[in-house]
Amino acid sequence: MKKIKTIGCEEALKHLLAYLDQELGPAKRRELEHHIEICRTCFSRAEFEKLLKTQLREAGRETVGAAFEEKIKSLLGRF
Repeated sequence: MKKIKTIGCEEALKHLLAYLDQELGPAKRRELEHHIEICRTCFSRAEFEKLLKTQLREAGRETVGAAFEEKIKSLLGRF
């Protein structure tokens, strides 16, 4: 079994968003997952970012009322 490289918080946070978007290669993903398992601070940050991504995705699916849409169009028309 290959030993997993230990990374620090700075490197973990640098790659966190790519990890959450499933854009990391297998080696870097394992390093980050290992760090998150042993570091409560980075674990908490990862959980926060996951929750935020979920809420933003869900908010993007909501529709707005016609009055709000007209107000936005009116404001944009002023520029």
